[in-house]
Amino acid sequence: MKEFIEFIAKHLVEHPEDVVVEESFEDDKIKFKLSVRDEETGKVIGKEGKTAKAIRTLLTAIASKENKRAYLEIPDKLKHKGE
Repeated sequence: MKEFIEFIAKHLVEHPEDVVVEESFEDDKIKFKLSVRDEETGKVIGKEGKTAKAIRTLLTAIASKENKRAYLEIPDKLKHKGE
């Protein structure tokens, strides 16, 4: 699943070398954290979050095949800079 997220993200951004996917496990849950360059976060989130939702939908389908739950976090550092 990690490789799937990396594959998709690397094809969405202009700097694929900066794509990082971290994974952590807890019981039947797998949590993924996708990081890209700050200015490219919008490319993996998409307009109104549609791209991120599509990635999450496919990730959920893959995980359910293995009787697991998968979660994807995409930190948006630019959004939180002013807070």
